[in-house]
Amino acid sequence: MEPTDENLRAFDRAHAPVERGEAALPAQVRESLADLNGKRVLHLGCGSGSATAEFVELGASVTGVDPSDGALETARTRGPSVLWIHAELDSLPAELQRARFDLAYAGLETTQTVRDLDLFSGGVGSALRPGGDLLLYDEHPAALCIDGLMHWREDYFAPGFRRLGQLVGALARHNLVVRALEEYPAGAGSFHDARLPETFLLHARKTR
Repeated sequence: MEPTDENLRAFDRAHAPVERGEAALPAQVRESLADLNGKRVLHLGCGSGSATAEFVELGASVTGVDPSDGALETARTRGPSVLWIHAELDSLPAELQRARFDLAYAGLETTQTVRDLDLFSGGVGSALRPGGDLLLYDEHPAALCIDGLMHWREDYFAPGFRRLGQLVGALARHNLVVRALEEYPAGAGSFHDARLPETFLLHARKTR
């Protein structure tokens, strides 16, 4: 079977290099955070560090990880107290995989663009202490399949496209149990119809 244009676009998006990092923590994430004073936070896909700095403001000891040298160069000037590490999100250095972090956070451009979802989940599981939490705020896979006219442009089941079920399964295989999964409609300024889930926030906890 020849790959369709939609499948090729989904594959290209999943494997294209991206520069992650949000300008600020989403409001939904802020509202979900527990007291971080004195806690260890691992920010995966920190980009240039704008959102990472908010964890510092909340009293956390923060480590930021990103695959982009250019973004980290900016991040180092923004947050001198943060330990910035250059690494792929699914290939964390051994020193980060010692079960010491209380919270791992990953934002937009994670689920579809990380190279290997299972390796990513394993790295997060190894980085968190037992009882530690993962917060993942990302684009909803369904929204990535539909254009602004509510026409399906991608195949939700295409090879290389990560569905929510695949994400949950990968986390579960590494002792990360999903405790909450919230879906949010399109907000002001979005080209998506508000009847469609545009983003999601997943909370998982390491069991052991």
